[in-house]
Amino acid sequence: MGSVGSERTTTGWAATDPSGILSPYTFALRETGPEDVYIKVTYCGVCHTDIHQVKNDLGMSNYPMVPGHETVGEVIEVGKDVTKFKAGDSVGVGLIIGSCRECSSCTSNIEQYCNKKIWNYNDVYTDGKPTQGGFASTMVIDQKFVVKIPEGLAPEQAAPLLCAGLTVYSPLRKFDLTTSGLRAGILGLGGVGHMGVKIAKAMGHHVTVISSSNKKKEEAMDHLGADDYIVSSEPEQMGRAVDTLDYIMDTIPVVHPLEPYLPLLKVDGRFIIMGVIAQPLQFITPMIMLGRKSITGTFIGSVEESSEMLEFCKEKGVTSSIELVKMDYINKAMERLEKNDVRYRFVVDVAGSKIDL
Repeated sequence: MGSVGSERTTTGWAATDPSGILSPYTFALRETGPEDVYIKVTYCGVCHTDIHQVKNDLGMSNYPMVPGHETVGEVIEVGKDVTKFKAGDSVGVGLIIGSCRECSSCTSNIEQYCNKKIWNYNDVYTDGKPTQGGFASTMVIDQKFVVKIPEGLAPEQAAPLLCAGLTVYSPLRKFDLTTSGLRAGILGLGGVGHMGVKIAKAMGHHVTVISSSNKKKEEAMDHLGADDYIVSSEPEQMGRAVDTLDYIMDTIPVVHPLEPYLPLLKVDGRFIIMGVIAQPLQFITPMIMLGRKSITGTFIGSVEESSEMLEFCKEKGVTSSIELVKMDYINKAMERLEKNDVRYRFVVDVAGSKIDL
């Protein structure tokens, strides 16, 4: 873990109460320890989870809170024991910045499931200080939880991949859903959903987007490359899709019924839940029993998978569809994100913004 000795300061934009309104906030940042990487933040993606956190939707928020967990930056300085990075490297930092390193999850390199994991914001680090996220000028992170951004992958494009891209890539890899020719369903076409389309297509899958209306059909098929589009409120369209999909990635981040979508899965099909939802979801058990279907959850991915995913995206030419904004637009951006008014991910140009207004 990083040094818990002396401190420096940095400035970010923080929420101070459940209104979720962000404003400049200066906070302490530890000095670079032996295994630490000191990073100048250049870009940071905006995720729906950031809204949940700043507004205390999950009932566990602590303030002041600097959000942002899709962070890309440039290495300024490394500790004496750092072997993976050097000054000038382009690097990324995701949602997890610490773990126990001893449990079965950690020793299996799936540290995101460690019961003692440390979140990059709204948590407490090993020095007893609050962790703060990527909507800030600089950060200090243990080298184990930093990944290198491949050369040729634009940093502003890489930022959303560290959450949205990884959330999609990890379960496909884990559940052996990487074979070309599989038939995929993408439920919801937001930040995670649009990456689901792109990564599934890059793996050679036949991709069907499932949405509540026709308004995103042109975008899904003409711009993102989906093969088919189903309006979930149209019984005839849903009926034609019964027993056709090998898996469905459910990216919807608000409460919704599962029962309309489970019949679309083939026998042994897998329904993968990716949205953070604070209310219970319901279904009747025969809908999965009679097709030996599985409902499973997934949570981001490991550091190892992050590096693998970034290389995959570089090799396949997969990028995120972004709208680049300055930090002084962040409150408006989060307001628009809450209304799904973005195609498909806001990315904050942190280095190009005046942080301490």
